[in-house]
Amino acid sequence: MKPNDTERLRFRAMAADDLDKIAALLGDPVVMTYYPEPKTRDHARAWIDWNQQNYAQHGHGLWMVETHNGGFLGDCGLTWQEVNGRPMPEVGYHMRADVQGHGYATEAAAACRDFARESLGVTELVAITHPENVASQRVAEKIGMRFIEDDHGGAFPVRTVLGMTFPTTH
Repeated sequence: MKPNDTERLRFRAMAADDLDKIAALLGDPVVMTYYPEPKTRDHARAWIDWNQQNYAQHGHGLWMVETHNGGFLGDCGLTWQEVNGRPMPEVGYHMRADVQGHGYATEAAAACRDFARESLGVTELVAITHPENVASQRVAEKIGMRFIEDDHGGAFPVRTVLGMTFPTTH
């Protein structure tokens, strides 16, 4: 399962053949500004493996985000993350530096939000960002999220957590 394609974007599962694209994305210092350092090619291979494991275990993960003619833009999707010791579904996104600012992350994140609510029955969704990553926080806000708490676990001393709750229907 994957999110529905949008007017400009399509989603597909990551594959081993995507290593060059993922390595370039996660190895770009601009894309990885708020990470401790850009990722290596081995890290990119592990990233693809992790997402393939997520697809098998959860039915979702981060997907490749492309234009309808196959142009690679980045990744976006749903993963499980620890937030102050609680497992939470997170929408995450990385877009190539040269396509940032064109609304692709917001469009992809909104499609993933809708997929989480409508196809997976998720009742709560978060986005975790570096406290100084205002652009990423704006993407989360544009899809309806608001600041909910700071997270004091994980690889960073503190992470900003934005989130939203979906009404349950019975």
